[in-house]
Amino acid sequence: MRAVVLHEFGPAENLRYETLPDPVAGVGQVRIAVRAAGTHFVETVLRRGDASDMAPPLPELPAVFGGEAAGTVDAVGPGVDPGWIGRSVVAARTSPGGYAELSVADVERLHVLPDGLGPEGAVTMVGTGATTMGLLASAQLTSDDVVLVTSAAGGVGRLVVQYAHALGATVVGAAGGDAKTAAVRALGADVVVDYNEDGWADTLREGLGADRPVTVVIDGVGGQKAARAYELLGAGGRFVAIGWSSQEPFEPTPEELAERGTSYVNALLELLGHPERAPEHERAALEAAAKGELVPSWEAFPLARAADAHAAMERRETTGKVLLVP
Repeated sequence: MRAVVLHEFGPAENLRYETLPDPVAGVGQVRIAVRAAGTHFVETVLRRGDASDMAPPLPELPAVFGGEAAGTVDAVGPGVDPGWIGRSVVAARTSPGGYAELSVADVERLHVLPDGLGPEGAVTMVGTGATTMGLLASAQLTSDDVVLVTSAAGGVGRLVVQYAHALGATVVGAAGGDAKTAAVRALGADVVVDYNEDGWADTLREGLGADRPVTVVIDGVGGQKAARAYELLGAGGRFVAIGWSSQEPFEPTPEELAERGTSYVNALLELLGHPERAPEHERAALEAAAKGELVPSWEAFPLARAADAHAAMERRETTGKVLLVP
C-alpha cells in the first residue's frame, strides 16, 4: 500500500509518500480500504519533534500519523463476522495511522456510516465532532450565554458556532482574515471579528454593546489572543480551552480567576483523561451530522500531498477539518 511516513522529525517536507507492506487484521479487527483520513494540528507539533507537557508523547520513528479513517471493510481478522466485509465504516483509532491507503481498527470501535453521511463528513465528525461534543459538555451552554469562539473557522470552531446559534445563545466568532470571517458569519454568528486586526476586542465590545459582557469563551488558539479573550469575560464567566494553535498555551492564574470571579477548564485535557467516554461522543457527533443538526466542514488534500496539508495548517490557511484522500 501507499502511505505517508515520517522517518525524521522536522519540517513538513519530511513527510514521505512511499510504499509499505499491507497491514493485516488481527484478532477482533478489520482492515479498512481508506477513502478519507483525518489530520490534527497537534500532528504538526509532533512531526517537528516538539515535546511538551501539553501535547501527546512523541511517536517512535518511522511513524504513520493519523487515527481517524473512513472507508470500506476489505478484510476481517480471526473472530470477526465476515459480514463486515463491504460495509462502509469509520473509526477514530486505527493502526497504522490514517495517512495510508489501508488501516486496521478494532471491530468494537467501528461505526457504520449513517445514511446521508459520506466518508469525509464521517471522518470529520468521528474525531473533531466527538471532541466538540465533549467540550460542549464542559461548557454547559445555555440560550442566555454570550459565547465567544476563537478560531471560529476551524473544524471545532465551526461546529461550536452552529451549536450555540441553534441553542439561541448570542454567538461571537473570532477568526483571521476576510475569507474566514465571512465563513463564520454565514454559520450564523451574531458578531464576527478579525482577531488579526489591532483593536479586535474593542470592535467586539462595540458589536455587543456596553451592557453585554461575554459569559463563555471557547478558545482553541491560546497565547495573546486567548489572553485578550479572557479579558472580555464578565464576572461568573467560564473560559473553556480546547487547544492552542498558536503553540502558546494560556491559563489564568488561580489569583486572576478568584479576583475576576471566573472559572477555567482545559476541556481537551479532560477529554484525553477520560477515553472511555469517546465512543459515546463519537456516536452523538455522527448522529447529529446525519440528522442535519450539525454540518461538518472540511478541506481535502490528496494523500500524496500530506506535507502540503501540514504546511497549510501551520500557516493557518485552512478552514474546517483538514482531510487526506487516497
